[in-house]
Amino acid sequence: MVMGEKPKKLLILYASETGNAIDAAERLGREAERRGCPVLLLSVDDFDPSSLPDQEIVIFVVSTTGQGDNPDSIKVFWKFLLQRNLTQNWLSRVNYAVFGLGDSGYQKYNFVAKKLDKRLSDLGATAVVERGLGDDQHPSGYEGALDPWMSTLWKALYQKDPKLFPKGPELMTSNISLMDQPKVQITYHDVAKGTSNFSSIPDVKLLEMQIESTRFILPGKLSGKYSPECFLKMVKNDPLSKAGSGKDVRHFEFEAVSSSIEYEVGDVVHILPGQDAAAVNAFIKRCNLNPESYIRVQANDNKENEQSYDLRNTLKVPVRLKTFVELAMDVASASPRRYFFEVMSYFATAEHEKERLQYFASPEGRDDLYEYNQKERRTVLEVLDDFPSVQMPFEWLVQLVPPLKTRAFSISSSHSAHPNQVHLTVSVVSWTTPYKRKRTGLCSSWLAELDPQKSCLIPAWFQKGSLPSPPPSLPLILIGPGTGCAPFHGFVEERTLQSQSGPTAPILFFFGCRNEENDFLYRDFWLFHSQKGGVLSEEKGGAFFVAFSRDQQQKVYVQHKMREESLKIWNLLTEGAAVYVAGSANKMPSDVLLAFEEIVSKEGGVPKEAAVKWLRALEKAGKYHVEAWS
Repeated sequence: MVMGEKPKKLLILYASETGNAIDAAERLGREAERRGCPVLLLSVDDFDPSSLPDQEIVIFVVSTTGQGDNPDSIKVFWKFLLQRNLTQNWLSRVNYAVFGLGDSGYQKYNFVAKKLDKRLSDLGATAVVERGLGDDQHPSGYEGALDPWMSTLWKALYQKDPKLFPKGPELMTSNISLMDQPKVQITYHDVAKGTSNFSSIPDVKLLEMQIESTRFILPGKLSGKYSPECFLKMVKNDPLSKAGSGKDVRHFEFEAVSSSIEYEVGDVVHILPGQDAAAVNAFIKRCNLNPESYIRVQANDNKENEQSYDLRNTLKVPVRLKTFVELAMDVASASPRRYFFEVMSYFATAEHEKERLQYFASPEGRDDLYEYNQKERRTVLEVLDDFPSVQMPFEWLVQLVPPLKTRAFSISSSHSAHPNQVHLTVSVVSWTTPYKRKRTGLCSSWLAELDPQKSCLIPAWFQKGSLPSPPPSLPLILIGPGTGCAPFHGFVEERTLQSQSGPTAPILFFFGCRNEENDFLYRDFWLFHSQKGGVLSEEKGGAFFVAFSRDQQQKVYVQHKMREESLKIWNLLTEGAAVYVAGSANKMPSDVLLAFEEIVSKEGGVPKEAAVKWLRALEKAGKYHVEAWS
């Protein structure tokens, strides 16, 4: 290197929705820096796309959301790349690599990474290595693909330009001197000063201020909305499934407390769950923290930290430490990342603990870490208890404890039918780990335990879902087994109201569950609307079909009922019907699509290939919608 010449920086751009792509991008950055390569880490929406041709090497880390959708942060960048005036050699001087994060349980697995890779190549850029595709379904999560992909990437970049990695592509060091600095600084405030300003603030406003002050620190925010759009209070908590059936599905009704709410059928509400008070207290005690301290959290002085951790503000008001933990840090539900174990190893004073933590953090220990951590869904609190000699500074805990995330639920009500209310259909999640630990879903179990008679403020954000609200003149074919029926409960309520003031198009609805006796969700509601001129009645050109998968020897699912009613489906499709599918992302959406292909082929009298094209055209025309969840 010429004296005075600045070392090249490796540009890493990430597009994240929930924070996983940020984690992966930060890991890439750390590994590059350990090889002596300076890094510039940016969210893709902080990068000017017109300067892309000037970059020598760019690494993209992008997640795929929902049904193959772009994360919000990459939408402007992607629109820029699609401009027709960009030539085939626009990026001829650029070398790139793409790593995607997705879930192979979804049909459009890693769709964003695949299309970005293709578009960069079409514009003349050169791929340094083949794109990497991380899969949530892999035993080790996305890291199962990231580890070998990184190794290949460093070797390929070193071959291209050895000066990029002065310490060589293979170098890995656990030297304490190379330990990163935490990205956050914490200032402690006098208790009297911290509380004096809050005494006259109403509860709702105070909670809003506290949430805004704690949650801007978190990666993968909800489209930048730190402050809740409203607060809800629960007014109804009714079981929908039979007690003792092995399933616990609830119907929840909420009213807006702080402000009026607006949403359409098909929309989604994000709820910030409360945490178990005993677990929060145990975490604070284990980490030797003072729960009554008042703190401010701000970015460390290193400017580049701001880019990856979005700490461009500081906490607007001092917040009680216990409140910060409750609202921002998932201490007793989410499992920590591998980097958590690496940083723990620096603070372990017992040699056997240090060695075990270093092993867990190494590539060789990845499978054993998976068995210990992810497979058991071990929580931060459980991990800290397993390594008692570790005392991590609170700055590191703030940075590395998984953020407390909002949970998204399909809305099951019509706002027109229930002004200022929102209804949800929620399966209370519970399971047993391989080592017989009982686990429950944080948000669903918290909601299930709420008493409508007691006041509890629930922070909520509303967002467009994958199911657009249909006009009354649009015929509908709805497929929603299990809790997938939730949005369609709202659709039927809305269309019933619309039918009172004018003509409405028919609805065919296919519902599925295990047993008629145990989990026929909203049975009376569907049957009522199937009779006497209801919107699901034959008189209105509609119909309601239900598949009970376990009530006979041969399992019967929604796709079997669809094939039985193929002519009805085909007739409605030829009248311009839109298809809406909602439910588990497992096999259901692909099984339903296959049934549609067979129906179009059979009733339309065309080969299978033509039926596939016909349905693709339906999707492109905005008439085939899927909302699926893991």
